[in-house]
Amino acid sequence: MINRVEKLSLLSEMIAFAKYDKDIKNIEYNFLLGVARQLEISREDFEYLIEHPVMYTHLKSHSERIVQFHRLVLLMNIEDSGDASKGATKLYNFGLRMGLSHESISKVLYLMESFPNKIVPPDVLIDIFKTQYN
Repeated sequence: MINRVEKLSLLSEMIAFAKYDKDIKNIEYNFLLGVARQLEISREDFEYLIEHPVMYTHLKSHSERIVQFHRLVLLMNIEDSGDASKGATKLYNFGLRMGLSHESISKVLYLMESFPNKIVPPDVLIDIFKTQYN
């Protein structure tokens, strides 16, 4: 299980991902607030993170990094900015920073196009990373 510092770091990273194009849209805000609740982060702490990001903490667990990458995939797809290549590049870079393999990230980005709303199901995503990890 991840600790509070790691949870704040995850949420801060997601906020940075959403703010990449300057503004957090309402749908993104609500999604992030839902993730905060899931991580047991108070609304006050969540609001504070929007203006005061915390330093990135690298997750030790490979499975936690995959879960975080999946959250970023979901966040990217609810954003619907119209510029898919910009979002894909952003997601790719965040995945690399998390220490995920570039082959797995590329495969996820490629397969996204074949799923409704570009949302890769969790089991497919896990299988992609499992294959590359072994």
